[in-house]
Amino acid sequence: MTPPGPPLWLLAELTYRCPLHCVFCYNPVDFATQADELSTAEWLRVLREGRELGAVQCGFSGGEPLLRDDLETLVAEAHRLGYYTNLLTSGVGLTADRAAALKAAGLDHVQLSFQDSTREVNDFLSHTKTFELKGRVARIIKDQGWPMVMNVVIHRLNIDHIDRIIGMAAEFGAEYIELANTQYYSWAYVNRARLLPTHEQLRRAEAVTDAWRARLEGRMKIYFVAPDYHEGRAKKCVNGWGSVFLNVAPDGTALPCHTAKMLPGLRFPSVRDAGLREIWFDSEGFNRYRGTGWMKEPCSSCEHKERDLGGCRCQAYMLAQDAEAADPVCEKSPHHDRVLAAVMAAETAAEAGTHEPNEHPLVFRDPANSRRLAAAPGEPAAPTMPACGAR
Repeated sequence: MTPPGPPLWLLAELTYRCPLHCVFCYNPVDFATQADELSTAEWLRVLREGRELGAVQCGFSGGEPLLRDDLETLVAEAHRLGYYTNLLTSGVGLTADRAAALKAAGLDHVQLSFQDSTREVNDFLSHTKTFELKGRVARIIKDQGWPMVMNVVIHRLNIDHIDRIIGMAAEFGAEYIELANTQYYSWAYVNRARLLPTHEQLRRAEAVTDAWRARLEGRMKIYFVAPDYHEGRAKKCVNGWGSVFLNVAPDGTALPCHTAKMLPGLRFPSVRDAGLREIWFDSEGFNRYRGTGWMKEPCSSCEHKERDLGGCRCQAYMLAQDAEAADPVCEKSPHHDRVLAAVMAAETAAEAGTHEPNEHPLVFRDPANSRRLAAAPGEPAAPTMPACGAR
Protein backbone atom coordinates (compact mmCIF):
# COMPACT_ATOMS: atom_id res chain seq x y z
CA MET A 1 0.00 0.00 0.00
CA THR A 2 1.24 3.49 -0.86
CA PRO A 3 2.02 5.43 2.34
CA PRO A 4 -0.66 8.04 3.08
CA GLY A 5 -0.08 11.69 2.45
CA PRO A 6 -0.87 14.32 5.08
CA PRO A 7 -4.36 15.02 6.39
CA LEU A 8 -5.13 18.17 4.43
CA TRP A 9 -8.32 18.90 6.36
CA LEU A 10 -8.44 18.96 10.15
CA LEU A 11 -11.93 19.13 11.64
CA ALA A 12 -12.03 20.25 15.27
CA GLU A 13 -15.34 19.15 16.76
CA LEU A 14 -15.12 21.38 19.79
CA THR A 15 -18.27 20.23 21.57
CA TYR A 16 -21.38 18.08 21.21
CA ARG A 17 -23.39 20.71 23.09
CA CYS A 18 -25.91 22.40 20.82
CA PRO A 19 -29.00 24.57 21.27
CA LEU A 20 -30.67 22.86 18.29
CA HIS A 21 -32.31 19.42 18.27
CA CYS A 22 -32.14 18.51 14.59
CA VAL A 23 -33.64 15.19 13.56
CA PHE A 24 -30.80 14.52 11.07
CA CYS A 25 -27.80 15.44 13.23
CA TYR A 26 -24.66 13.40 12.54
CA ASN A 27 -23.40 13.68 16.15
CA PRO A 28 -23.46 10.29 17.91
CA VAL A 29 -26.84 9.25 19.24
CA ASP A 30 -25.17 8.76 22.64
CA PHE A 31 -23.68 12.28 22.73
CA ALA A 32 -25.25 13.00 26.12
CA THR A 33 -23.02 10.36 27.70
CA GLN A 34 -19.89 12.06 26.33
CA ALA A 35 -19.54 15.22 28.39
CA ASP A 36 -15.72 15.36 28.44
CA GLU A 37 -14.15 18.08 26.26
CA LEU A 38 -10.56 18.96 25.47
CA SER A 39 -9.23 22.03 27.24
CA THR A 40 -8.04 25.14 25.45
CA ALA A 41 -4.41 24.10 25.90
CA GLU A 42 -5.11 20.65 24.49
CA TRP A 43 -6.84 22.09 21.42
CA LEU A 44 -3.96 24.50 20.84
CA ARG A 45 -1.56 21.55 20.83
CA VAL A 46 -3.80 19.67 18.36
CA LEU A 47 -3.77 22.67 16.03
CA ARG A 48 0.01 22.91 16.15
CA GLU A 49 0.49 19.19 15.56
CA GLY A 50 -2.00 19.20 12.71
CA ARG A 51 -0.19 22.02 10.94
CA GLU A 52 3.17 20.30 11.45
CA LEU A 53 1.65 17.19 9.91
CA GLY A 54 0.62 19.12 6.79
CA ALA A 55 -3.02 20.08 7.37
CA VAL A 56 -3.94 23.27 5.52
CA GLN A 57 -7.64 23.71 6.31
CA CYS A 58 -9.13 23.77 9.78
CA GLY A 59 -12.84 23.61 10.42
CA PHE A 60 -14.40 24.41 13.78
CA SER A 61 -17.65 22.53 14.31
CA GLY A 62 -19.75 20.80 16.91
CA GLY A 63 -22.49 20.62 18.16
CA GLU A 64 -22.36 24.38 18.18
CA PRO A 65 -18.74 25.64 18.35
CA LEU A 66 -19.87 29.11 19.46
CA LEU A 67 -20.70 27.56 22.84
CA ARG A 68 -16.95 27.38 23.48
CA ASP A 69 -15.78 30.60 25.12
CA ASP A 70 -12.27 29.99 23.76
CA LEU A 71 -13.31 29.86 20.08
CA GLU A 72 -11.62 33.19 19.30
CA THR A 73 -8.39 31.96 20.92
CA LEU A 74 -8.43 28.78 18.85
CA VAL A 75 -9.21 30.64 15.62
CA ALA A 76 -6.40 33.10 16.28
CA GLU A 77 -3.90 30.29 16.78
CA ALA A 78 -5.09 28.46 13.68
CA HIS A 79 -4.72 31.68 11.69
CA ARG A 80 -1.24 32.28 13.10
CA LEU A 81 -0.22 28.77 12.10
CA GLY A 82 -1.34 29.37 8.52
CA TYR A 83 -4.56 27.35 8.30
CA TYR A 84 -7.49 28.42 6.16
CA THR A 85 -10.17 28.56 8.85
CA ASN A 86 -13.89 28.03 8.62
CA LEU A 87 -16.67 28.00 11.16
CA LEU A 88 -19.57 25.57 10.78
CA THR A 89 -22.43 27.03 12.80
CA SER A 90 -26.16 27.11 13.40
CA GLY A 91 -25.73 30.85 13.95
CA VAL A 92 -26.91 30.72 17.55
CA GLY A 93 -24.52 32.90 19.52
CA LEU A 94 -23.02 34.78 16.56
CA THR A 95 -23.70 38.38 17.56
CA ALA A 96 -22.25 41.36 15.72
CA ASP A 97 -19.66 41.81 18.49
CA ARG A 98 -18.60 38.20 18.45
CA ALA A 99 -18.42 38.18 14.67
CA ALA A 100 -16.10 41.19 14.80
CA ALA A 101 -13.90 39.40 17.34
CA LEU A 102 -13.71 36.28 15.17
CA LYS A 103 -12.89 38.40 12.13
CA ALA A 104 -10.09 40.09 14.06
CA ALA A 105 -8.84 36.64 15.13
CA GLY A 106 -8.48 35.69 11.47
CA LEU A 107 -11.55 33.59 10.66
CA ASP A 108 -11.71 33.15 6.89
CA HIS A 109 -15.12 31.69 6.15
CA VAL A 110 -18.48 30.83 7.72
CA GLN A 111 -20.89 28.02 6.85
CA LEU A 112 -24.35 28.80 8.17
CA SER A 113 -26.98 26.09 8.44
CA PHE A 114 -30.67 26.53 7.78
CA GLN A 115 -33.24 23.77 8.10
CA ASP A 116 -35.75 25.24 5.63
CA SER A 117 -36.90 28.42 3.90
CA THR A 118 -39.86 29.01 6.21
CA ARG A 119 -40.01 29.75 9.90
CA GLU A 120 -42.53 26.97 10.54
CA VAL A 121 -40.53 24.10 9.00
CA ASN A 122 -37.10 25.43 10.02
CA ASP A 123 -38.16 25.72 13.64
CA PHE A 124 -40.00 22.39 13.63
CA LEU A 125 -37.00 20.45 12.30
CA SER A 126 -34.60 22.03 14.78
CA HIS A 127 -37.18 22.01 17.61
CA THR A 128 -36.22 25.65 18.32
CA LYS A 129 -37.34 29.14 17.40
CA THR A 130 -34.28 30.19 15.38
CA PHE A 131 -35.37 31.08 11.85
CA GLU A 132 -35.39 34.87 12.34
CA LEU A 133 -32.11 34.63 14.26
CA LYS A 134 -30.49 32.82 11.33
CA GLY A 135 -31.63 35.60 9.00
CA ARG A 136 -29.97 38.18 11.25
CA VAL A 137 -26.80 36.09 11.39
CA ALA A 138 -26.71 35.83 7.58
CA ARG A 139 -26.63 39.62 7.42
CA ILE A 140 -23.92 39.79 10.10
CA ILE A 141 -21.79 37.40 8.06
CA LYS A 142 -22.15 39.55 4.97
CA ASP A 143 -21.40 42.72 6.97
CA GLN A 144 -18.05 41.20 8.01
CA GLY A 145 -17.17 40.50 4.38
CA TRP A 146 -16.88 36.75 4.85
CA PRO A 147 -17.69 34.42 1.98
CA MET A 148 -20.84 32.65 3.13
CA VAL A 149 -21.77 29.05 2.50
CA MET A 150 -25.39 28.32 3.32
CA ASN A 151 -25.94 24.66 4.15
CA VAL A 152 -29.35 23.01 4.10
CA VAL A 153 -29.73 19.31 4.80
CA ILE A 154 -32.31 17.97 2.35
CA HIS A 155 -34.83 15.19 3.04
CA ARG A 156 -38.46 14.28 2.48
CA LEU A 157 -39.79 17.00 4.79
CA ASN A 158 -38.16 19.92 2.95
CA ILE A 159 -37.07 18.70 -0.49
CA ASP A 160 -40.19 20.11 -2.14
CA HIS A 161 -39.16 23.57 -0.90
CA ILE A 162 -35.86 23.66 -2.80
CA ASP A 163 -37.04 26.48 -5.06
CA ARG A 164 -37.70 28.72 -2.06
CA ILE A 165 -34.55 27.56 -0.27
CA ILE A 166 -32.29 28.56 -3.18
CA GLY A 167 -34.20 31.83 -3.55
CA MET A 168 -33.62 32.58 0.14
CA ALA A 169 -29.89 31.96 -0.26
CA ALA A 170 -29.79 34.32 -3.23
CA GLU A 171 -31.60 37.02 -1.24
CA PHE A 172 -29.05 36.73 1.56
CA GLY A 173 -26.20 37.03 -0.95
CA ALA A 174 -24.65 33.63 -0.25
CA GLU A 175 -21.69 32.83 -2.47
CA TYR A 176 -22.39 29.11 -2.15
CA ILE A 177 -25.32 26.95 -1.14
CA GLU A 178 -24.86 23.30 -0.31
CA LEU A 179 -28.02 21.25 -0.68
CA ALA A 180 -26.78 18.22 1.21
CA ASN A 181 -29.13 15.28 0.80
CA THR A 182 -29.29 13.48 4.11
CA GLN A 183 -26.73 10.77 4.76
CA TYR A 184 -28.33 8.18 7.01
CA TYR A 185 -26.08 7.95 10.04
CA SER A 186 -26.70 8.65 13.72
CA TRP A 187 -29.91 10.67 14.24
CA ALA A 188 -30.78 10.62 10.54
CA TYR A 189 -30.62 6.81 10.63
CA VAL A 190 -32.95 6.72 13.62
CA ASN A 191 -35.39 8.93 11.65
CA ARG A 192 -34.85 7.39 8.23
CA ALA A 193 -38.45 6.25 7.78
CA ARG A 194 -39.62 9.87 7.94
CA LEU A 195 -36.70 11.49 6.08
CA LEU A 196 -36.00 9.35 3.01
CA PRO A 197 -37.39 11.10 -0.11
CA THR A 198 -38.93 9.46 -3.16
CA HIS A 199 -37.38 9.19 -6.63
CA GLU A 200 -39.91 11.68 -7.94
CA GLN A 201 -39.09 14.22 -5.25
CA LEU A 202 -35.40 13.94 -6.14
CA ARG A 203 -36.10 14.29 -9.87
CA ARG A 204 -38.09 17.49 -9.30
CA ALA A 205 -35.49 18.88 -6.89
CA GLU A 206 -32.65 18.32 -9.37
CA ALA A 207 -34.64 19.98 -12.16
CA VAL A 208 -35.33 23.03 -9.96
CA THR A 209 -31.66 23.17 -8.94
CA ASP A 210 -30.51 23.07 -12.58
CA ALA A 211 -32.87 25.92 -13.44
CA TRP A 212 -31.48 28.05 -10.62
CA ARG A 213 -27.90 27.25 -11.71
CA ALA A 214 -28.65 28.66 -15.14
CA ARG A 215 -30.37 31.71 -13.64
CA LEU A 216 -27.60 32.49 -11.13
CA GLU A 217 -24.56 31.53 -13.18
CA GLY A 218 -21.56 33.50 -11.95
CA ARG A 219 -23.40 34.83 -8.89
CA MET A 220 -23.80 31.82 -6.62
CA LYS A 221 -22.49 28.27 -6.78
CA ILE A 222 -25.04 25.59 -6.03
CA TYR A 223 -23.92 22.18 -4.83
CA PHE A 224 -26.48 19.39 -4.88
CA VAL A 225 -25.07 16.45 -2.93
CA ALA A 226 -26.79 13.39 -4.38
CA PRO A 227 -28.23 10.81 -1.96
CA ASP A 228 -26.41 7.51 -2.32
CA TYR A 229 -29.47 5.41 -1.37
CA HIS A 230 -31.02 6.29 -4.74
CA GLU A 231 -27.96 6.18 -6.99
CA GLY A 232 -26.89 2.54 -6.78
CA ARG A 233 -23.24 3.62 -6.56
CA ALA A 234 -20.96 3.89 -3.57
CA LYS A 235 -18.91 7.02 -2.85
CA LYS A 236 -15.52 7.39 -1.27
CA CYS A 237 -15.85 8.00 2.43
CA VAL A 238 -14.42 11.52 2.97
CA ASN A 239 -12.32 10.99 -0.18
CA GLY A 240 -10.92 7.76 1.22
CA TRP A 241 -10.48 6.41 4.75
CA GLY A 242 -7.41 8.02 6.34
CA SER A 243 -6.61 9.84 3.10
CA VAL A 244 -7.13 13.60 3.54
CA PHE A 245 -9.49 14.05 6.51
CA LEU A 246 -8.74 13.92 10.24
CA ASN A 247 -11.54 14.49 12.72
CA VAL A 248 -10.89 15.19 16.40
CA ALA A 249 -13.97 14.64 18.56
CA PRO A 250 -14.72 16.79 21.62
CA ASP A 251 -13.14 14.27 23.99
CA GLY A 252 -9.97 14.06 21.90
CA THR A 253 -10.69 10.82 20.04
CA ALA A 254 -9.08 11.05 16.59
CA LEU A 255 -11.23 9.62 13.80
CA PRO A 256 -10.93 9.13 10.02
CA CYS A 257 -14.59 10.20 9.63
CA HIS A 258 -17.30 11.78 11.80
CA THR A 259 -19.03 8.52 12.72
CA ALA A 260 -16.24 5.92 12.75
CA LYS A 261 -16.42 5.54 16.53
CA MET A 262 -19.49 3.31 16.03
CA LEU A 263 -17.43 0.55 14.38
CA PRO A 264 -16.79 -2.44 16.68
CA GLY A 265 -13.36 -3.92 17.18
CA LEU A 266 -11.42 -0.79 16.21
CA ARG A 267 -9.25 1.28 18.52
CA PHE A 268 -9.12 4.99 17.84
CA PRO A 269 -6.51 6.75 19.98
CA SER A 270 -7.01 9.98 21.86
CA VAL A 271 -4.86 13.03 21.25
CA ARG A 272 -4.34 12.98 25.03
CA ASP A 273 -2.42 9.72 24.68
CA ALA A 274 -0.61 10.10 21.34
CA GLY A 275 0.51 12.79 18.92
CA LEU A 276 -1.31 13.38 15.66
CA ARG A 277 1.62 12.11 13.58
CA GLU A 278 1.63 8.77 15.38
CA ILE A 279 -2.16 8.57 15.19
CA TRP A 280 -2.27 9.36 11.48
CA PHE A 281 0.49 7.04 10.30
CA ASP A 282 0.66 4.23 12.85
CA SER A 283 -2.68 3.69 14.59
CA GLU A 284 -4.77 0.61 13.93
CA GLY A 285 -7.94 2.65 13.46
CA PHE A 286 -6.55 4.84 10.70
CA ASN A 287 -4.79 1.99 8.88
CA ARG A 288 -7.56 -0.62 8.95
CA TYR A 289 -9.44 0.51 5.81
CA ARG A 290 -6.80 2.48 3.95
CA GLY A 291 -6.34 1.53 0.32
CA THR A 292 -7.87 -1.66 -1.05
CA GLY A 293 -5.95 -4.50 0.62
CA TRP A 294 -8.66 -5.06 3.27
CA MET A 295 -11.40 -5.69 0.70
CA LYS A 296 -13.30 -8.90 0.13
CA GLU A 297 -15.68 -9.78 -2.69
CA PRO A 298 -17.36 -8.24 -4.55
CA CYS A 299 -15.14 -5.19 -3.90
CA SER A 300 -11.77 -6.92 -4.26
CA SER A 301 -12.33 -7.74 -7.95
CA CYS A 302 -14.49 -4.75 -8.85
CA GLU A 303 -13.26 -2.45 -11.62
CA HIS A 304 -14.43 0.54 -9.55
CA LYS A 305 -12.59 -0.29 -6.33
CA GLU A 306 -9.96 2.43 -6.78
CA ARG A 307 -12.67 4.97 -7.56
CA ASP A 308 -15.02 4.32 -4.63
CA LEU A 309 -12.71 2.40 -2.21
CA GLY A 310 -15.62 0.17 -1.25
CA GLY A 311 -17.81 3.04 -0.09
CA CYS A 312 -18.64 3.87 3.51
CA ARG A 313 -17.54 1.53 6.30
CA CYS A 314 -20.08 2.93 8.77
CA GLN A 315 -22.91 2.44 6.30
CA ALA A 316 -21.73 -1.12 5.67
CA TYR A 317 -21.79 -1.79 9.40
CA MET A 318 -25.22 -0.24 9.95
CA LEU A 319 -26.92 -1.95 7.01
CA ALA A 320 -24.99 -5.23 6.70
CA GLN A 321 -23.65 -5.59 10.28
CA ASP A 322 -20.20 -6.02 8.71
CA ALA A 323 -17.81 -3.09 8.40
CA GLU A 324 -15.80 -4.96 5.73
CA ALA A 325 -18.80 -5.60 3.49
CA ALA A 326 -19.40 -3.75 0.25
CA ASP A 327 -21.35 -0.58 1.00
CA PRO A 328 -24.98 -1.74 0.60
CA VAL A 329 -25.88 1.34 -1.46
CA CYS A 330 -23.86 -0.25 -4.28
CA GLU A 331 -26.03 -2.34 -6.60
CA LYS A 332 -23.29 -5.02 -6.59
CA SER A 333 -23.53 -5.49 -2.83
CA PRO A 334 -25.21 -8.71 -1.65
CA HIS A 335 -26.99 -6.48 0.87
CA HIS A 336 -28.31 -3.95 -1.65
CA ASP A 337 -31.84 -5.29 -1.16
CA ARG A 338 -31.90 -3.57 2.25
CA VAL A 339 -31.39 -0.19 0.62
CA LEU A 340 -33.96 -0.95 -2.07
CA ALA A 341 -36.45 -1.94 0.63
CA ALA A 342 -35.94 1.37 2.45
CA VAL A 343 -36.44 3.36 -0.76
CA MET A 344 -39.50 1.31 -1.69
CA ALA A 345 -40.97 1.94 1.76
CA ALA A 346 -40.59 5.68 1.17
CA GLU A 347 -42.32 5.35 -2.21
CA THR A 348 -45.14 3.29 -0.74
CA ALA A 349 -45.66 5.67 2.16
CA ALA A 350 -45.82 8.64 -0.21
CA GLU A 351 -48.34 6.92 -2.49
CA ALA A 352 -50.52 5.84 0.42
CA GLY A 353 -50.24 9.15 2.26
CA THR A 354 -49.03 7.39 5.39
CA HIS A 355 -45.98 9.56 5.99
CA GLU A 356 -47.77 11.57 8.66
CA PRO A 357 -46.22 12.22 12.10
CA ASN A 358 -48.10 9.35 13.77
CA GLU A 359 -46.67 6.80 11.33
CA HIS A 360 -42.99 7.03 12.35
CA PRO A 361 -42.71 9.80 14.95
CA LEU A 362 -39.54 11.86 14.67
CA VAL A 363 -36.94 11.45 17.38
CA PHE A 364 -35.34 14.81 18.12
CA ARG A 365 -31.70 15.15 19.11
CA ASP A 366 -31.93 15.93 22.80
CA PRO A 367 -30.18 14.62 25.93
CA ALA A 368 -33.14 12.54 27.14
CA ASN A 369 -33.46 10.72 23.82
CA SER A 370 -29.68 10.37 23.64
CA ARG A 371 -29.48 8.66 27.02
CA ARG A 372 -32.39 6.39 26.13
CA LEU A 373 -30.79 5.34 22.85
CA ALA A 374 -27.40 4.88 24.52
CA ALA A 375 -29.02 2.47 26.98
CA ALA A 376 -30.52 0.40 24.14
CA PRO A 377 -28.58 -2.66 22.91
CA GLY A 378 -27.23 -1.15 19.70
CA GLU A 379 -28.77 1.20 17.17
CA PRO A 380 -32.19 0.19 15.88
CA ALA A 381 -32.45 -1.62 12.55
CA ALA A 382 -35.85 -0.05 11.96
CA PRO A 383 -36.43 3.41 13.45
CA THR A 384 -39.73 3.19 15.34
CA MET A 385 -39.05 5.05 18.58
CA PRO A 386 -41.53 7.57 19.99
CA ALA A 387 -40.92 11.26 19.49
CA CYS A 388 -39.59 13.39 22.29
CA GLY A 389 -41.96 15.61 24.19
CA ALA A 390 -42.14 19.35 23.79
CA ARG A 391 -39.32 21.30 25.31
